[in-house]
Amino acid sequence: MKYMEKLLWWLITGKRGGINRARIIKTLHNRPYNAHQLAKELDLDYKTVRHHLKILEENKVIKSTGDSYSKLYFLTEEVEQNYDIFREIWEKITEKS
Repeated sequence: MKYMEKLLWWLITGKRGGINRARIIKTLHNRPYNAHQLAKELDLDYKTVRHHLKILEENKVIKSTGDSYSKLYFLTEEVEQNYDIFREIWEKITEKS
């Protein structure tokens, strides 16, 4: 199992709130968003989104650009290159629900 696969499994299934982090990853795969846009798009509390963005950024799953208010988030190149791994994890966790 590659490092990125282990990391994604841990972030999505090994910690509370993993499904929301997975939803953020899935959404950012389509285009960059700021925290406010993500909260609206995913129907989540703004503070919850900020918490998950912090975790994803600390683990180098996402990167950001811009100042604090208009900061845009997007997937890192490594995650983009390994997006098939994420897609497999997403399919496994969503088929259970």
